[in-house]
Amino acid sequence: MSAPVTVYVPADSAARSVGADEVADALATAAADAGRDIRIVRNGSRGMLWLEPLVEVETAEGRVAYGPVDAADVGELVGAGLLDGAPTRLSHGRTAQIDWLASQQRVTFRRVGVIDPLSVEDYVRHGGFAGLTRALEMSPADVVTAVTESGLRGRGGAGFPAGIKWKTVHDAPAELKFICANADEGDSGTFADRMLMEGDPFTLIEGMTIAAHAVGATEGYIYLRSEYPDAVATMRQAIEIAYSRGWLGERIAGSELSFDLFVRVGAGAYICGEETSMLESLEGRRGTVRAKPPIPALEGLFGQPTVVNNVLTLGSVPMIMADGPAAYQELGIERSRGTQVFQLAGNVRRGGIVETAFGITLGELVEGYGGGSGSGRPVRAVQVGGPLGAYLPTDRFDLPMDYEGFAAANAMIGHGGVVVFDDTVDMARQARFAMEFCAIESCGKCTPCRVGAVRGVETIDKIIGGVDRERNLILLDSLCDTMTKGSLCAMGGLTPMPVRSAVQDFAEDFDRPPVQTGLPVPDKFAADTAARNAALMGTEE
Repeated sequence: MSAPVTVYVPADSAARSVGADEVADALATAAADAGRDIRIVRNGSRGMLWLEPLVEVETAEGRVAYGPVDAADVGELVGAGLLDGAPTRLSHGRTAQIDWLASQQRVTFRRVGVIDPLSVEDYVRHGGFAGLTRALEMSPADVVTAVTESGLRGRGGAGFPAGIKWKTVHDAPAELKFICANADEGDSGTFADRMLMEGDPFTLIEGMTIAAHAVGATEGYIYLRSEYPDAVATMRQAIEIAYSRGWLGERIAGSELSFDLFVRVGAGAYICGEETSMLESLEGRRGTVRAKPPIPALEGLFGQPTVVNNVLTLGSVPMIMADGPAAYQELGIERSRGTQVFQLAGNVRRGGIVETAFGITLGELVEGYGGGSGSGRPVRAVQVGGPLGAYLPTDRFDLPMDYEGFAAANAMIGHGGVVVFDDTVDMARQARFAMEFCAIESCGKCTPCRVGAVRGVETIDKIIGGVDRERNLILLDSLCDTMTKGSLCAMGGLTPMPVRSAVQDFAEDFDRPPVQTGLPVPDKFAADTAARNAALMGTEE
């Protein structure tokens, strides 16, 4: 009897949202009807989200990809030879040869979409736990040195060198230390943390365990946003499996290292993406920013030395340890070493995950990988780095994607989110959104952020409404200065970045005729603000 054909159908949230579960069920039914023996593996997504649900069939020549597959297509495709890898309708040939994938340099996402996420055997067969095994053969100080030499920087947004943070915790005298993975991925247009946790959860577990060995920690916490129920379930299952196989708990892999790992679910506060707010929430309090110093590396969770890293940062560590820091250091440019997982979203033709070395240009990402706008209209603006990132016009498409290059352009890479807008976007409204977002999501601890964002919305409404436009533009710039210099954390400190970039590069959107009396306004908040502004300024709408 011949071996069953292996068919891969993603269990990633994005794929499930467009019918992957139904496709898997339809494949099982169609195969049975055809008398074919198949084994369905629910893998992670390859990151080509415009092709989801993407079905892959294992053949002697490698996997063959089909997509996007609808459950209604399955019977026809199976009849046309899908289970044999035939070039049927919706076929894209061998997955590994699809240009969009083949041109990437996948390090952190090396196994995502390739393996069964909850199979330890599959994980080990594809190089899993090699980094931890090597790390356990080294002294903690040597592991810290290797991470430092790799040039790995925090992928959560700040870009702080991971090795320096680890060394601070390593050197701190304390009997109890912690490792915290910040998986509160709240930036617009970002989904890499989720996809890694759903598609390759053992990579995060391995990275956190290596960090524990390096700094002397015995407990770890994954702070995971409540909006990711599938990731929560997958991580908890993976942790249970890791315990049962000896990769977590007492004397890991026969070593002297003991490390316990837990998942904690957030309550929907964007501010908890900031490390000290996350720690407050982990301790059972409302997520508010802590003043620094002391830094979390010295006084973090429950007042103990704590490594707080993003999921992608910790997910890069196993490969660094397995392949050596030099291999990672060879990727990237200048002080931006290794790879970044860029996430293409918004009005884009081909959205998804692009992992490649730092140095690729913004235009290569948006026009090359992304294929331009999803609407087919010209791209007008791209926001990089989440809702607090700068809006960049197309004449900046030659900008290299690296930390220093973006900083010099008054922008930031952040968590790698790239949101595309076509030429129908109103950039004045986008600037207003940035201030309104800050007003809603501010923890309220510091005045520049709490009050400044509200005043920012009001000031932009005056500008849009044509009320003393020049004076209010000057006032808006002064307000942005105050928020940048006076806010406790990046929530208020970075909100001016998208506002200023919109004013600078899309000035025409702030210089339109004012709304006339009797015409509808965009929303009630704007209507109330316009009425208040008119009373304050002694003018009519």
